[in-house]
Amino acid sequence: MPFYTALRGYTNKRLEEIAKADILVGIPCFNNETTIAHVIQMVTHGLADHYGDKRAVILVADGGSTDDTRETAKEFEIKPWQEKIVSIYRGLPGKGSALRAVFEAAARLNVSACAMVDSDLRSITGDWVKALIDPVLNQGYQYVSPVYLRHKYDGTITNNIVYNLTRALYGKRIRQPIGGDFAISRDVAKYYIDQDVWESEVARFGIDIWMTTSAVTQGFKICQANLGLKVHDAKDPASHLGPMFRQVLWTLFNLMERYQSVWRQVEGSEAVETFGNGGDTEPEPVKVNLEAMLENFQSGYRNFSPLWKDIFCAKCYAAIEEAAGKGVEDFHLPTEAWVHILYELAATFHSWSQHRMKLLDVMTPLYYARVASFVRQSWDMSSAEAEELVEEQARIFEDKKDYLIEVWDKGVNETCMA
Repeated sequence: MPFYTALRGYTNKRLEEIAKADILVGIPCFNNETTIAHVIQMVTHGLADHYGDKRAVILVADGGSTDDTRETAKEFEIKPWQEKIVSIYRGLPGKGSALRAVFEAAARLNVSACAMVDSDLRSITGDWVKALIDPVLNQGYQYVSPVYLRHKYDGTITNNIVYNLTRALYGKRIRQPIGGDFAISRDVAKYYIDQDVWESEVARFGIDIWMTTSAVTQGFKICQANLGLKVHDAKDPASHLGPMFRQVLWTLFNLMERYQSVWRQVEGSEAVETFGNGGDTEPEPVKVNLEAMLENFQSGYRNFSPLWKDIFCAKCYAAIEEAAGKGVEDFHLPTEAWVHILYELAATFHSWSQHRMKLLDVMTPLYYARVASFVRQSWDMSSAEAEELVEEQARIFEDKKDYLIEVWDKGVNETCMA
């Protein structure tokens, strides 16, 4: 049965009582009892310090936590002139449905600005609230994306896939397209509500990149807010990020199909106005298990290499084959090979009508190979120095975009044989 609203009866009643607000801050959560109080504390302080003259609402949109997340959120006392709603959203399980509830509440309250912050943040401060909301309230921006100071091994999917593809496809240098902490105007919230994605996989996963891509393709006025250091529950790429790789790529590739008339016309990229200064502190380290990443890749090579040989061009496959023979000390998958692999994978996904998630399943070991190569390449670098590697990679994605269009139109085999 489809859900026509993500808001439950209790939430609707509370919104009816509040009637109107200037600012809404949404906090999607699931089993975050250890961090939710800190996040709410920073949000309520930020709203009080910077927008004490505005009517503000904090909405905690919970996914049915089995720990004490909701109880902790309900018990935490906010400033008396602010409003707080803690509710379980309705709809498909996932962050997308949580944000749908936030967007609906923003529209119902007719707010001027709506911000969203993740519930696992340990580094959030009250100033994050101002950094996200001020461009919407006072600068006329409709979509504010975050920029963080992160450890070089935090955000490997963003660094090696999402930033590069978003920049090359749509021409905007949005550094953290799936950052998790955003702000939007009321008209953007209403646009999101009206889209037909809420019964799709976007509601389960991929909501952040869908939001960013939609904002770019619809021509909303976009900027970035430099939030400084991001400390959250970072995950070791070797053991946790395989499912995220598949989910994010599934959404990215589906969006490529929906908006191909847009991205095919885009050449190069342009910077996005960024407010604030994030500083230059070295973030706390993120541990990576390089041996486990290589084992994941080499196991995938043993199982899937015949399929990879069929899907990728000879040059790409040769690079994969050579990498499979290397050990921890000398492991390397060239950046240019990785760009071609991703572009050929996008074209293959485009030409397949069935079993698309299965296709991404068998490609996951290649993601481990790319991250392992990035780790080896940046081993002795600071996070700031490693950022230059990310930028260099992004430029190669842009330079090779003609190849993407060619394999997208003709298919990998026909292009490589020509």
